[in-house]
Amino acid sequence: MNIVVCTKQVPDTAATLKVDEQSNVSWGDAPLVLNPWDEYAVEEALRLKEKHGGKVTVVAMGPDATREALKQAVAMGCDEAVQLWDPAFDGSDAPTTAIILAIAIEKIGADLVLCGKQAIDGDTGLVPPGLAHRLSWPLLAFVAKIREIDPAGKTLAVERLLEEGRQVVSSRLPAVVAVVKEINEPRYPSFMGIRKASKMQPTVWSAADLGVDPAGAGRGSAGIQWTRIFAPPPRQGSVEFIAGDSPEDIAAKLADKLMAEKVI
Repeated sequence: MNIVVCTKQVPDTAATLKVDEQSNVSWGDAPLVLNPWDEYAVEEALRLKEKHGGKVTVVAMGPDATREALKQAVAMGCDEAVQLWDPAFDGSDAPTTAIILAIAIEKIGADLVLCGKQAIDGDTGLVPPGLAHRLSWPLLAFVAKIREIDPAGKTLAVERLLEEGRQVVSSRLPAVVAVVKEINEPRYPSFMGIRKASKMQPTVWSAADLGVDPAGAGRGSAGIQWTRIFAPPPRQGSVEFIAGDSPEDIAAKLADKLMAEKVI
């Protein structure tokens, strides 16, 4: 079974977004890491490979800094790594990213695609459904458990984590599966995995390699262009302590203030 895991390199969760007077946006000196949601996708792919055999290929779209995320996935146990990058890809929005990833997946050949449910920087969650749409494959999102998978029969059954509880869904393969953190506990990279990753040189595919029109990728593909970006003003607030002779008195004063402010 050939499994492809789509990943993204993102700023550390403690990073703070900064915007200067020239509308330049940056995460400062924050370290870049493998998107935490994608770690669960990598782990699940490795568990499926250990149980059913096959190969796991990790894919990421981005410049050379993206290789650190690919190396982490290889250190965890992925067999191959593919970097998708071309200057024309710079500034691609989520739908365009999904199209480019889907083209790469078709070139690799996959029985199953695993993704984290979203990236922690953009938080849109648009890439997994975009992939499924472009590939014309079923989408199974918010997956907390893969109950059964039959590579020969090309079927799988999963549990989806919903607000109302868990939903059991069956699907055909190939499919796109977007996982949540309840699905597993990602492993630590092994010593041998770290050594393998340190020597790893990912396969790099450009727009020409993928047959992507540069004019339709990157900033040229976005339906909306941002002419100016600025940081929102800092929030300001104040605190007032309400005193009273009894809890009832305090509650009455609080109710009066809330009504005066038209909160209630």
